[in-house]
Amino acid sequence: MDELQDYQDKDQHYQLVARAIEFIHARQAEQPTLTEIANAVSMSELHLQRVFSKWAGISPKRFLQFLTKQVALDTLKHSDNILDASLSAGLSGTGRLHDLMVSCEAMTPGEIKLAGLGMVIEYALINTPFGEGLLAWTSRGICYLQFVDQQLQILKDDLFAQWPNAQFIENQQQGNKLSEQIFSSSAEKDKLHLLIKGTNFQVKVWEAMLTSMDGQLFSYAQVSKAIGSPKASRAVGSALGKNRIAYLIPCHRVIKNTGVLSHYRWGVTRKATYTGLGKIQK
Repeated sequence: MDELQDYQDKDQHYQLVARAIEFIHARQAEQPTLTEIANAVSMSELHLQRVFSKWAGISPKRFLQFLTKQVALDTLKHSDNILDASLSAGLSGTGRLHDLMVSCEAMTPGEIKLAGLGMVIEYALINTPFGEGLLAWTSRGICYLQFVDQQLQILKDDLFAQWPNAQFIENQQQGNKLSEQIFSSSAEKDKLHLLIKGTNFQVKVWEAMLTSMDGQLFSYAQVSKAIGSPKASRAVGSALGKNRIAYLIPCHRVIKNTGVLSHYRWGVTRKATYTGLGKIQK
């Protein structure tokens, strides 16, 4: 199967799983059966079970249990102090994400002030397992990744506005290669480097996320405590909301301390598919 067909199949499966998750969310109180969920998305029970488990890492029934909050609450409790330990061990800025080594480098205040002057930023519209995405990078690392849930031009305008003095070059071939590197399910992965732009506080929050692992969830309070600002839960939420590198900086792993999945820039449904309940597989 060639790369394009592989992504098309993944995108189709994502759309099916997204519809199933939306149905489960809407009918949670009624505790729908597998048959009812399958009928709602026009799939056989066997096909739904296979595709859903492949994407979410758990069955539709288990996912429904997750939405009752207890699983999320148990995960939050288990993850308590993990960020503290990771940051204390000197892992800030370098962490394992989906078994992929991701490191990051923050732009200096002087570089931010120049608004991209002297920078060459390449970009491409890419196919991902979660739908189309707009990806941008420099010679120093990936600096932008957002999913196209609105008009593409709106995202392009946002990208250009981040670095108004930069030179932008479309590079589809390299974009495809980077997309494969980011979302590949291969056991062996190359190291990715991110170039992030934000305030000192925002950078601290994003770096903390890079120390997290698959299967871990954190509350806003846990993150604020880990970065040494225990009363800054609201500011943590704001920092997560301003992250412009989706998926690689795993803001989706932060949920409310009540166990509710909410407040995700790229949609609660997408957040639910990769909160760390399971890994993407081919």
